[in-house]
Amino acid sequence: MQDAVRLQTEDFSVDAEIAALKSSSKRIGGIATFVGCARDFSEGRDVSRIDFDTYPAMALAELQRLRNSAIEKFGLLDACIVHRIGSVTAGDNIVLIVTAAEHRAPALNACHWLIDELKQCVPIWKKETTPQGESWVTPHP
Repeated sequence: MQDAVRLQTEDFSVDAEIAALKSSSKRIGGIATFVGCARDFSEGRDVSRIDFDTYPAMALAELQRLRNSAIEKFGLLDACIVHRIGSVTAGDNIVLIVTAAEHRAPALNACHWLIDELKQCVPIWKKETTPQGESWVTPHP
């Protein structure tokens, strides 16, 4: 199995990530997922490309901290966080969060909590390319 927390330029497979998580425990009764995708429109402007930049060591440490916190806080059996870096275009996957628990409520609650925390805490910066030029996007929950 690949690392449970990753930054990568290539796309990810939601099915493969879920299968890997399911294989970690037969006690899993609920799996929740969040997939963030690139839009072609943002704040009233057409978007042709989004570039993600980061300080990898810092971002990975923060992602791992969030994963560990979610496992403890929600009683998860396992969790996976994958975030793309580099360039993506409309329709491309950006981020994947998969949480697994004995029951659905902890999995769903943890998934929601993780994406909100990721958006606020993890040093990943987003630059949109539009007909008006390039602009860095300020984080928003």
